[in-house]
Amino acid sequence: MTQILVTGSSGFVGHRLVEQLTEHSEFQVRALVRSTPAKPHAQVSYHCLADFSEINADHDALSHVQVVIHLASRVHVMNDTEVDPLAAFRAINVGHTLSLARSAAVAGAKRFIFVSSIKVNGEGTVSGRPYRETDAPQPSDFYGISKREAEDGLRLLAAETGMEVVIIRPVLVYGPGVKANFASMMKWLQKGVPLPFGAIHNQRSLVALDNLVNLIEVCINHPAAADQTFLVSDGEDVSTTQLLKKLANALNCPARLLPVPDWLLKGTAALLGKKALSQRLCGSLQVDISKAQSLLGWHPVLTLDKALRKTAEHFINERNQ
Repeated sequence: MTQILVTGSSGFVGHRLVEQLTEHSEFQVRALVRSTPAKPHAQVSYHCLADFSEINADHDALSHVQVVIHLASRVHVMNDTEVDPLAAFRAINVGHTLSLARSAAVAGAKRFIFVSSIKVNGEGTVSGRPYRETDAPQPSDFYGISKREAEDGLRLLAAETGMEVVIIRPVLVYGPGVKANFASMMKWLQKGVPLPFGAIHNQRSLVALDNLVNLIEVCINHPAAADQTFLVSDGEDVSTTQLLKKLANALNCPARLLPVPDWLLKGTAALLGKKALSQRLCGSLQVDISKAQSLLGWHPVLTLDKALRKTAEHFINERNQ
């Protein structure tokens, strides 16, 4: 039986991952948490630690663990009040990650799976020229910089200790229970709010929660995943206009999209100090997943349309409760 330790188990990805892992009889799942959740999973062993940087190789959570899946991180913070935001990102995303990984290596873990971010590659692509694992990293925000530094540190640690490191860089993750901008889009569509996104011709890669979780599962034991980096998406790129139409269809409501030119949207967003938001809505960001497909034999388990329907159904059910 493979002993697996998961961090970030209460998060959007972590919660679904733990649910999926516990369905496999060959996995025994532990979760490293700051406090025991209000509704603990019956088949998960929880280990509490106030600060992940304080973990050591003798900690019970690491005893006989073969694989660590590290999801916990400091993510983008709106209106960040930190005096030195980069230092805050580095403390958790780099410091805690490497501390945990080193302790895991000393404790005898064979593999460390690090869920990083496409922000390590950069913020956008030229349409038709997707990011690949071989591209030179070009992170531009503090979160992306900290994730790149964590990746670099893990590779050095792997070379030093022999513990295998697998790095996964997801694009925007969506699925049942998704929050933030994706949930806002569904609310606007369901309310029939006219949206000025009817003439956006960008191309964006997305990844369904179940597709990301499935790739993580594959990377637990697949021998070819050792010391590799993978980009992950659904393999179906869409424009913002197409995405909103597909979402509206999944929600069984009309998409009231106004054909406002993207140059006007970008200019208005810049004046309002929302340049980053306009990049996500109007700019392209595509990834090539052929490496995971060819090296691991992995393919997305859900199509974009099926994943959007699953997301929309959960959204509707929650609002009707």
